[in-house]
Amino acid sequence: MTAAQTITMNDTARTPAASGPVKEARKRTWWGKNGRQTSVWMLRVALFLIFLVAWYIASLVVPNPMFISTPVAVWNQLVEWIVDGTIVFHSWITIQEVALGYVIGVLTGAVAGFILASIHLIYDVFEPFMMALYSIPKVALAPLFIVWFGIGIDMKIILAAVSVFFLVFLNTASGVREVDRGLIDAVRLMGGNKRDVAFKVVLPASMAGLLTGLKVSIPYALIGAVIGELVASNRGLGYLINDSAAQFNTAGVFAAVAVLTVLAMLLNGVVALISTRTNRWKPLGEA
Repeated sequence: MTAAQTITMNDTARTPAASGPVKEARKRTWWGKNGRQTSVWMLRVALFLIFLVAWYIASLVVPNPMFISTPVAVWNQLVEWIVDGTIVFHSWITIQEVALGYVIGVLTGAVAGFILASIHLIYDVFEPFMMALYSIPKVALAPLFIVWFGIGIDMKIILAAVSVFFLVFLNTASGVREVDRGLIDAVRLMGGNKRDVAFKVVLPASMAGLLTGLKVSIPYALIGAVIGELVASNRGLGYLINDSAAQFNTAGVFAAVAVLTVLAMLLNGVVALISTRTNRWKPLGEA
């Protein structure tokens, strides 16, 4: 082997296999790898326990148990509802409303945002109206939806879908309008038609905006569904809260709110998982 060949091989060995940042594997202990995350979870559990203790002490001080109830009473109410199937039945109703409302809102918002933002003149006409409709508190629409769709599950699904629609629409439209004009001009110079520009440039480039809309709209689907149940319903977690409040069952109200909190945490977990998956393309340190 000649000296020149040796130098070439050494240079090749030093060259990274691919461009961009490279992760170096380091030998770390289990605590080194997971210590920070474990500490965060331990602190969260400690904070939750402190909250329960403070709540219990406060319940001993407050003379009327109807005001704040007690952690023990809330736990007993939860156990009772779990045993007789109440909590499963109402939670399943709310989950269906959230899931269907989210899917409908995402599909309509993404399609409308992509089409309208692709035609600048039409988007400029519609934009102030869409912003005005987005600013309307969704609870104000509930009475109209009751008249149009009744108090069944349809009204809650539509209310959840409307809450999701505007977020997905605005984020998708923003992604479409921020597409690099240089890329569009390059495709046209190479002979591409409008279809090529739409599906090979605008659609991929607008995915970041669409994914942002998908992430931020998940909790709003839950809010829309529960608002519908609170306004008028005979099923769902919102109805369970209203029914407990009507019977002065404070422990029942807290129990239903606790289930809603767990459901919201699960949805936020889904959001975090989507965020992790969709940020893999970003450079290290920005994801």
